[in-house]
Amino acid sequence: MRVLFSFTGGEGHLQPLLPLALAAAGAGHQVLVAGAASLGRVAGAAGVPFRAAGPDVVPQHVPLTPVDMDREARAVTDAFAGWMARDRAAALVPLCEEWRPDVLVRDEMDFGAAVAAECVGIPHASVLVLAAGGFVTADLIREPLDALRAEHGLPPDPGLEMPTRHLVLSPFAPSFRDPADRLPGTAQGFRATRPLDHLSRPAVLDRLSGAPVVYVTLGTIFNTESGDLFDRVIAGVRGLPVDVVVTTGRAVDPASLGPQPANVHVEQYVAQSLLLPRSTAVISHAGSGSITGALEQGLPVVCIPMGADQPLNAARCSALGVGPTLDAMTLTPGDVAAAASAILTDPSYRAAAGRVQAEIAALPPASYAVGLLERLATGEACTPRAAGAR
Repeated sequence: MRVLFSFTGGEGHLQPLLPLALAAAGAGHQVLVAGAASLGRVAGAAGVPFRAAGPDVVPQHVPLTPVDMDREARAVTDAFAGWMARDRAAALVPLCEEWRPDVLVRDEMDFGAAVAAECVGIPHASVLVLAAGGFVTADLIREPLDALRAEHGLPPDPGLEMPTRHLVLSPFAPSFRDPADRLPGTAQGFRATRPLDHLSRPAVLDRLSGAPVVYVTLGTIFNTESGDLFDRVIAGVRGLPVDVVVTTGRAVDPASLGPQPANVHVEQYVAQSLLLPRSTAVISHAGSGSITGALEQGLPVVCIPMGADQPLNAARCSALGVGPTLDAMTLTPGDVAAAASAILTDPSYRAAAGRVQAEIAALPPASYAVGLLERLATGEACTPRAAGAR
């Protein structure tokens, strides 16, 4: 079987695909990942063949602005379902015709990939990348996607069946999804754990003192849109009796944060799969990948959402009791210190995170999802499994 994995946008859209791509390759299938050229290094580091396709991701160094969900909704309509979907479809149709995959697997926001798959007549599956759901509604995407379908000679889709037509794969704990946004009947769960044998031990782990570790991340997109947020967060936690590991992302120079005390370690990148098992708590922008990685280890989190689906993820963290939320615009170092101290000392946060951790652990492995893709490629129905979709 030949499986084309496709993503749009940044690393948060690629990472959930990699465990499936690696599992499919391990099962003897041919795989290819297609997406932003600048993320080819991430796929390459994972050992997965990569092809640049569609628009690239260029870091935008812009000031921190208040959360504006109306603005985020416009981005879904105008960008993800608009020009990005158009560019993705234009790039992927010829790639599919050349490489001839049996099935296409896309991140849930890569709408152009679904159009391309239907143009060339192959089944497509989507992998959820928005942990809480509730971010994409039919009203936001129906009109631009129908226009794109028309451009490619496909019939209208008034019921908006295309995004969930064949198979939806969710790597998230069922309880984390907003109950108001239920998964479709085609949804199945899987555990998106990547193998670690290709990763080298980060040097920062050997510099830790043995104190509890607080991991700080603002992601790989919003890290360049965060103003002085890194400075305020670090100022809040560096006085606590902990080791602090801060990852700035490759587009931010750690030296720009200035000198730090011995218990603060600032790195551009550390593989979360190696750092999180050594961590005690997490402070993050509430991106889906960072939140899920923390909860997979049963770690409480302080959420500092800045945009996209992050406010929705933060709301679910609050509802489930895994950690508090701070306002990125107004938080002070004192606010950060108080929130971090709370999740380090109040056992209710860790207990709540442990309950979500157990849900994630109960999901079937990526190899199970590969079996579903095999059945999809041969036209067989995918029977739901109890540990999958809610």
